[in-house]
Amino acid sequence: MGAMPIPSRPALVDHLVRSRIAGDVATPRENNLSHYRKLANGDRHYWLGLELGDRWTDEQDVLAVMAERCGVIDDAEFRHGQDTIDPELTVDALERMAARLRKAAAGKERVLFATGHPGGLLDVHRATAAALRSAGCEIVVIPEGLTADEGMVFQFADVAMLERGATLWHTHSPEPMNAILDGLEREGRPLPDLVVADHGWAGRAGQRGIDSIGYADCNDPALFIGEAEGTLQVTIPLDDHVTSPRFYDPMTAYLLDAAGLTPEA
Repeated sequence: MGAMPIPSRPALVDHLVRSRIAGDVATPRENNLSHYRKLANGDRHYWLGLELGDRWTDEQDVLAVMAERCGVIDDAEFRHGQDTIDPELTVDALERMAARLRKAAAGKERVLFATGHPGGLLDVHRATAAALRSAGCEIVVIPEGLTADEGMVFQFADVAMLERGATLWHTHSPEPMNAILDGLEREGRPLPDLVVADHGWAGRAGQRGIDSIGYADCNDPALFIGEAEGTLQVTIPLDDHVTSPRFYDPMTAYLLDAAGLTPEA
């Protein structure tokens, strides 16, 4: 993170809104409702590695969770236009995440980082991994030669990702996380104590009983449901691919400071 100043909570909230990480985000209401409906209809692509059974078959129940935990507009009649993420909920979740990272550092835990959004969140994960390593945590090195979804699962800058054709891949699939966890078990290595990820990477880790933290957009309701049910430790609401990845730097600085993981701490 270098010399990135640590924003106050009000300054971070203001930054999240100005950068559209939260507040009036780019994801339209129509897209959000479509994804909520598909999750409720049992489309497993939208379950993000979780097993939701028949507990979430009503689209309105999904909307209620998203209004409570993400801050989308809580009005079933609002069908078109601009939707929202509550920046106060974003910072609340960052503070819950910071408490879990503090525990990981205190226990020198094994932590695995992964992303299905390398264009947006790679450096957030990388900086968090570096801070935990400096605090004495083991950043899990994934097995070599893993494949999933017709691609290679590999690790770059301490973060696991899916690669196809020399390109880092945007993916919601849980299969890359399955490949990592199965690979660790085949090698007789311990599973992570904590996974910090997003999309199906986070959902599947939590489903398999590992403490899991996930970043999630307002059109990805499954991880918020996972936190509501206790399958995920924390889900952080944000737009997961804004116009510049540097916009996430103040958020990461705030998170690491709250976790006691800045060099001055």
